[in-house]
Amino acid sequence: MKPLKHYFVCTLALLTLFQTSPLSAEGTVDAPASTTDAPVTTPTTTGDSTIANPIVDVAPISGMLTPDNELLLKKNSTAMLFNKKPLKAAQPLTIKNGSSYAALNGIAGPFGYKLSYDAKTKESIAKAGDIELRFKPGSDIIKRNGESVKGPGPTFLLKGSLMVPLRMWSNLTGSRITARGIDTVITWAAPPSAEFTVQPTEIFAQQTLVDYLVNGVPTVVDETNTHERWEGRESIFQEAGMHVVTHWVQGENGVWSEPFSVTVNVQMPNQAPVADFTTDKTTYRIGEPVTYTDLSTDDRNDIISAKYTGNSPAFFTEGQFPVTLEVKDGGQLIGTVTKMITVIPEILYTEDEFNLLFTPVGRKYTMDGTAVRNYPTLSYTYTNEPARLVHSNSPERWMTTGLVYDTELSGATRFLFYNENGAGYPLKMYLVATNTSSTGQASVGIGAWGKGGPDKSTIMAGKMATIRYMDALSKNVPANYVTLAPGESKVLLPEMSNVPVKPGDVFSAYADVVSTTTIRYRIVVVQDKQDPLPILDSLTVMPRDNKHVRGTFDYADRVIDLTTSEAVGAKPQSILLGDSKIDKLVDGIDEMTGLLEYDSGNFGVLYKMKVLVAPNTIVGINARGGHYAGAFIVNGKLVPVTTDSALLTQNETAVLYRTGAAAETLDIVFTLASGSYLPINMTFQQMPQLRQ
Repeated sequence: MKPLKHYFVCTLALLTLFQTSPLSAEGTVDAPASTTDAPVTTPTTTGDSTIANPIVDVAPISGMLTPDNELLLKKNSTAMLFNKKPLKAAQPLTIKNGSSYAALNGIAGPFGYKLSYDAKTKESIAKAGDIELRFKPGSDIIKRNGESVKGPGPTFLLKGSLMVPLRMWSNLTGSRITARGIDTVITWAAPPSAEFTVQPTEIFAQQTLVDYLVNGVPTVVDETNTHERWEGRESIFQEAGMHVVTHWVQGENGVWSEPFSVTVNVQMPNQAPVADFTTDKTTYRIGEPVTYTDLSTDDRNDIISAKYTGNSPAFFTEGQFPVTLEVKDGGQLIGTVTKMITVIPEILYTEDEFNLLFTPVGRKYTMDGTAVRNYPTLSYTYTNEPARLVHSNSPERWMTTGLVYDTELSGATRFLFYNENGAGYPLKMYLVATNTSSTGQASVGIGAWGKGGPDKSTIMAGKMATIRYMDALSKNVPANYVTLAPGESKVLLPEMSNVPVKPGDVFSAYADVVSTTTIRYRIVVVQDKQDPLPILDSLTVMPRDNKHVRGTFDYADRVIDLTTSEAVGAKPQSILLGDSKIDKLVDGIDEMTGLLEYDSGNFGVLYKMKVLVAPNTIVGINARGGHYAGAFIVNGKLVPVTTDSALLTQNETAVLYRTGAAAETLDIVFTLASGSYLPINMTFQQMPQLRQ
């Protein structure tokens, strides 16, 4: 009869527990109203915190809790399972007067509470964040943050452990009690997280609009929302310095999160940069060089651009001339200053004299283009050296996808591509190499190369391709090799095809390729995002347009020898290049048709020449056929034509070189730039004497 009576008491206790603990709609035990009170804890920054902009200053203390926490208490056992991990209680679950009791030091830890003892009041204290629970042995009154809450029965000591009513603990902590067989299970949600971030990283007082992001999403303050609290939050901080912003949120069970704080470093308001410049003199003669020195300052040393207006390198009429400097900082604030330049009537240099003496190398100057026609033309002979060129320019306009060129070559080859997208959709061009051997591996190396575009401007695409290729050539860039297994195909220079050519855009490129064995090279055009390799053998051949060049040329290096042994430039002289008469076209074959092909314009041919130049001579490039933009290598140094523009008319000349007091031999290497018009003149003329 005694076991039966014990069973009846246990059952009655559990029934009493569930009957006296009403469930909410979500199935959790309803918490007392006091749990909804907003927290009043003020976060503090510890002395060893590191201040950054912004930094996390206080993090939640209950990081060990998972979104769904479960504590299982086994009947008649001190064994517990917290989130399926074993724990041991000081005392087993105990039934007394119809109520279930658990040892405080067993259940407090899993809930994130830390225990202490107040000897003065003889109370056991459980504290988590801003919640404090006080229990006194023999009393059924429990204090929550100083407020008294009556429990179902008094606490008591069992073998030195304070036993507390399980139902009251559930109510105080917002947890739920259920039965699982003969075991008791307590479940609860982890405290909500109040984490947030602050953007942007640089914040200026009275200027920067600050976003507060929760889960990466900007938030706004809802004054009617009683489940969230901010402290120190400002949309625009008015004062510079360290500002602590703290956030709390309340979960569905009424439990408030730990305070989460971010320390925001608010900097002084960004000031506009102070524009300033000086000149080496205050008064100048006509044609006298003016040196401008930028003295602009910024409170953050963050000037990102400086633009002059009216800053002529010299002035060629007398009078007062305004010069304006505009500077901009990283915050897009602008500062400007204008100063006057005084020019007196005395002449130091005429404009033509000044241009010959002071136009920087790579820049252009205006002159009388008709005078160049009267310069004596230097005669020369040339030798075409073995150097293979594959020139792919026909059809110049791609109207669809297909196979542009197909050839089998070994050794070194220079490729030149120049095309416009005439289709109505984006296209990409690829150079594909295939190992024709069925037994041995092959190596293919990529040396100097350069691309221009895609660009709406035909001349700019050709200019940038030429400059980049000649720059790589001047640096003697070593070849990078790829290995091809027997029969394998690979895309060479995938960087050349990383940007699609949109309708109306122009693309140009040069590339030096070398192979150890015979390689099949195919130039193909496919739609953007289409892999060329799987469809390589099914592409249709593009017909040539019979206007532009497509072919292989085996003697594509031209060495020019002047017939005179005298130094040139003692009087105005010129060398005519790219005219197709004196500078005759190289010939080759279109391997797609087997027909003879002439390289119109000799585009892609590499020219080499040595010229003995007289002292005090300026060497220039003058365009005769129209726009011209490219590059030359003079004594190993790259010279763009031009650095900031192009030769647009016959009345413009770009500076290649100036000799000094003695004659100099110039070693000049160049290729006539794709996308430009021919012919061009290389000019030589004397400079005026420098004057003081």
